Amino acid sequence: MNPQNLSHNHSNLTEMASTSLGIRALCPQIPISILSSSSSSSLSQRRAPTSYTVLRAKAAAAAPPTPPLDPKDPFLSKLASIAAANPDLVTMPPSSNSEIPPFLELFDSPKLMAAPAQVERSISYNEHRPRKPPPDLPSLLLHGRIVYIGMPLVPAVTELVIAELMYLQWMDPKQPIYLYINSTGTTRDDGETVGMESEGFAIYDAMMQLKNEIQTVAVGAAIGQACLLLAAGKKGRRFMMPHSKAMIQQPRVPSSGQMPASDVLIRAKEVITNRDTLVKLLAKHTGNSVETVSKVMRRPFYMDSMKAQEFGVIDKILWRGQEKIMDDAPSPEEWDRKAGIRVVEGI
Repeated sequence: MNPQNLSHNHSNLTEMASTSLGIRALCPQIPISILSSSSSSSLSQRRAPTSYTVLRAKAAAAAPPTPPLDPKDPFLSKLASIAAANPDLVTMPPSSNSEIPPFLELFDSPKLMAAPAQVERSISYNEHRPRKPPPDLPSLLLHGRIVYIGMPLVPAVTELVIAELMYLQWMDPKQPIYLYINSTGTTRDDGETVGMESEGFAIYDAMMQLKNEIQTVAVGAAIGQACLLLAAGKKGRRFMMPHSKAMIQQPRVPSSGQMPASDVLIRAKEVITNRDTLVKLLAKHTGNSVETVSKVMRRPFYMDSMKAQEFGVIDKILWRGQEKIMDDAPSPEEWDRKAGIRVVEGI
């Protein structure tokens, strides 16, 4: 036999064997007999290379498209390195155990999925997640120039409120500051004293020293010193929610315990001084006389939104649709004209 023909037959056999191994790797369920028969039939038809080329092109076109290899995937990278080093391991049929995914036995310690903590720490988990913890709620409210007093006036609350007021003035001394109040002042609901009267006076003095216009809004309750802060806002810009409450009362004497009588007298005098100061400041901001404020303060004086507006603590009541209703309301002259009342000059 011609040696050239022998080399040609040997190359055909090698190509057919490699094709059988590739088909066996892609479709392990095909019996070997079928592959061998197909190889023998291909050998019988070795004189028609064009038909084999056509079949190979059709098989490549019918195969599903292979996704691109992700270089960051450790599983695929390890599998690709093993296939390059030892192709026989990859072309072997997968494990007969259906519970184990294919090619997983190639790894010493396989991991199919990262732990939740690893996913959370990964950068690609969410590119928009914050890189540092979010700020607290008072810091977020500062972006809207809002200072919220939602606790009794204890030293920690006073420190925070004054610091926020000073910071907002430093940021922009011309823009207004919105002070939302929901506080029982220096006492609790049951009347127990939790802070000195100087806490409320400290916030009041800071409000008076600022260059900014301070607009106050009562949300819930404004009792005692908190009522003074509500009334100390900019005239015409003091608001109250419809179902909020305001109350003015005398300062309370803190618990004296086993204090000597002389010390009790000193504390009583200090409380009276604070009461007189509170009466003068409330009279100044509400437009009432000192006698009127002192008279109503003898006992706890509760005010709803309407009564607080009449007393001068606030200027407007905030509720949705109020502006439209007030705009649609006719003027007094129009009421008189519709009612047929004629105003006579000189009477």
